[in-house]
Amino acid sequence: MKTIGIIGAGQIGSTLAKKLSALGHTVKMANSRGADSLKMLAEDIAVTAVDLREVVTNVDVLIVSIPQKSIENLPSDLLAGSKENLIIVDTGNYYPLRDGTIAELEGGTTESQWVAEHLQRPVLKAFNNIIASSLADNGKITGQADRIALPVSGDNGDDKNELIQLIDALGFDGVDAGTLSESWRQQPGSPVYCTDHSKQELSDLLQKTDRSSLAALRDQGMQLVMQAKEPNKEARGILRALYNNF
Repeated sequence: MKTIGIIGAGQIGSTLAKKLSALGHTVKMANSRGADSLKMLAEDIAVTAVDLREVVTNVDVLIVSIPQKSIENLPSDLLAGSKENLIIVDTGNYYPLRDGTIAELEGGTTESQWVAEHLQRPVLKAFNNIIASSLADNGKITGQADRIALPVSGDNGDDKNELIQLIDALGFDGVDAGTLSESWRQQPGSPVYCTDHSKQELSDLLQKTDRSSLAALRDQGMQLVMQAKEPNKEARGILRALYNNF
């Protein structure tokens, strides 16, 4: 069992907190508004609400699940007192319509490389390509047919293996998607983004992803999902249709 800190109480962050707590891990959550703002949610999902400084203290895994634009608001010395072997997982995605224009990302830096630069620590990219309802409800035990697979990008093989084991316990197949510089393959606009594929399908699609088309497909997909009557329910079908060439 691990001690896990989660920054962010949005759909992905809170879903991961609930599922990880149910597995027996000790989970702490924080956001930018302070522990009091999370008290009711924390009690409901059996985790501990803490302030931002506390969420990184004595944890084995830190999950950062906040909008891309909010990364720059994290204190520059936030991780100063954290464990040296801390595994940091970035679940975020860049949407210019929400985050504004970030020059480095427009220039070719991957989203999670940019996060790593701001945190001044290595990070893994995972949980960014699944809808919260799928993460909450569609996990299956190891070996079951049609198990959803999730890509994990990063530069430390041991850390990736640990995270893949955690993903397996949550009910999904983790797939090594390469280095952090290759994590564009799982960013919005990729055919693996929120489309729920099996391990073999995911592995094949990661290799077929065309980086030059990501931005256009990302923006088109976001607009289509925002226009849906029930975005959370319809997103998977909408995005699969958008990527019908795959």
